[in-house]
Parts: sequence; C-alpha cells; structure tokens
Amino acid sequence: MEVLFKVIRQQQNSSPVVQTYVLDTEAGNTILDCLNRIKWEQDGTLAFRKNCRNTICGSCAIRINGRSALACKENVGSEIAKLQQTEITGGHANAIPEITIAPLGNMPVVKDLVVDMSSFWDNLERVAPYVSTAGRNVPEREFLQTPEERSRLEETGNCIMCGACYSECNAREVDSDFVGPHALAKAYRMVADSRDSQTESRLEEYNEGTKGVWGCTRCFYCNSVCPMGVAPLEQITKIKQEILDRKQASDSRSIRHRKVLIDLVKEGGWIDERQFGLQVVGNYFKDLKGLLSIVPLGLRMLARSKFPLSFEPSQGTQQVRSLIEAVQQQENKV
Repeated sequence: MEVLFKVIRQQQNSSPVVQTYVLDTEAGNTILDCLNRIKWEQDGTLAFRKNCRNTICGSCAIRINGRSALACKENVGSEIAKLQQTEITGGHANAIPEITIAPLGNMPVVKDLVVDMSSFWDNLERVAPYVSTAGRNVPEREFLQTPEERSRLEETGNCIMCGACYSECNAREVDSDFVGPHALAKAYRMVADSRDSQTESRLEEYNEGTKGVWGCTRCFYCNSVCPMGVAPLEQITKIKQEILDRKQASDSRSIRHRKVLIDLVKEGGWIDERQFGLQVVGNYFKDLKGLLSIVPLGLRMLARSKFPLSFEPSQGTQQVRSLIEAVQQQENKV
C-alpha cells in the first residue's frame, strides 16, 4: 500500500520545512524501516538516529503523528489504524494515508530528526543517579538485597533514556529549571535503593522549588508515551510521598502543595491552576518573594498559551468532594 510520509526537516537555527515522500510499504513495516528506505532509496540527506532496532537503545525516538515514540517499535499498520479512527470521528478521510514524522520536543534540532540532548543528560546528572560512594564502599563482601528490596527498582530500571517523556513534558516546556520526568524517575530509583546512604539529602534536593518534584504539572504525558512502562509520574508521586512523610511543619511548601491540591479539587472537581501557584508558592499571598519568583514562569505560560484565563468547575464536583471526604474520614479513624 502507498503511504505519504510528511517529514519535518530543519537545519540548526533555521525554520522547519515539510518534505513529503511516498512509499509502497507493508502494514507490518516499522516507521524506522520506512525512514531507512527513504534515506536509501529517495533522499540520502535525511538525518535521524538509530541503532539496535529492537526497542533497547532508545536512539530512534521521534515524534510520530504528534506523539513521542520509538521508530523501531511503531509500525505503519497501527499508525494508519489510529489515523483512520481519528478520521472517522472527524468525518473526513484522505485518499492516501499520511504519517507525519518530526523531531522530539523540548530539545534544539541539530538536523532534521536529530536533536541536541545535552539538557536531557545534564538534568539527569543533576539528580546524581548513582549509588552514593558510601553505599558502594563494601570492602569485605558483596552488598546483598532481599527480593523485595530489588523489586522496588525494577520499574525504573527499565528506562532506556530515549527522551520520549522529556519531549512531551509540559513542565519542562515552560520551566527550564525543572529537571524532567526521566531524571526524577531515576531519582526515585536512588531513593528506593537500599544500598544508597544519601536518602535524606536527596529528598531535600528533590524538594527544592520547581526544579524537583513540585515542578511536575501531572499532565500524565510522560506515562502515556513511555515505551517501557516506567511510569515517570508514578515515581515522582512516590518521591513526593517520601518527602511529605518526613515533614512536620504545616506551613512548608510541600505540605501546602498537598493541602491546596485537595482543597481545590474539593471545591471545583479539578484544579484551578490560576489559584494553585498563588496559594502554594505565594503562601496565600503572604510570601512576596515566592509570588515574584513565579512571575517569569507565568509570563512564559501566557506566551505559549499554557495559562488558563478562566476556570469551569467540573460537573462531577459534588461526587468528587464526597469521595475525598469519605477517604479523609477513613484516614481520621485510622
């Protein structure tokens, strides 16, 4: 079958252009197979990364029809099926199936589908994703772990550093200080590792401002695009809980974060993001320094149309409120 590939091409520091290629391909061919054929048969100048072709190395991560994914994992048939479903819903259909290929987001383009991942790796380094020196200092025998201790590391250990979650991260798009979901998933691995001796200092670092776990907007995109089921958002939530379990001061930002989140959801069924930053970072307008610190972020959000100008309560607000209050009553009994 014939498929039209629209490839977003770009030279460094230049505007992107769309170039089209028509391929006669099979449904079972991967997107990487198709990119290879385009390069070998039609245009040898097309640049993209690849390596293992077996969903192991993460090198071939790109955006396919608007979402970040591995080119070696996704195939033509599944992409066309998704498009056809969208076309049925939208009430139109193309004569020839089209698949749009673009570089990953949140990273500058080097050429075509190749991006500069320096910020990705630098932010990973910021969370010190390796067992502490003291934890590695076992001179007499190996460091043994129980099966339960080891099982806590399995989910995050599956990360192949492909950059898909980083590419889709809304928080990273508007806040250059936020380290990203990939880094925080690795950060939780260190928190959960029984061999590490720096848990307390790690949690203090991950608790700072918006560079750590509190910068996450919980948009769920990282979970939805992860090809390995790492679920970065769940790992971020686990770190938050570890932090909250250690905090006693009712006016700390982390405690306030949880309280405001619950109060706003009870009030409107979901979060009024306009109030969230003001109440958490600005401490209900009491922290002038905190308020001023989020002004640049707010302006960037406005510029990128990420800041909601109005709030519409959920139709299920009463039901949500009842569920939260039932859980709170149960916790009080315990």
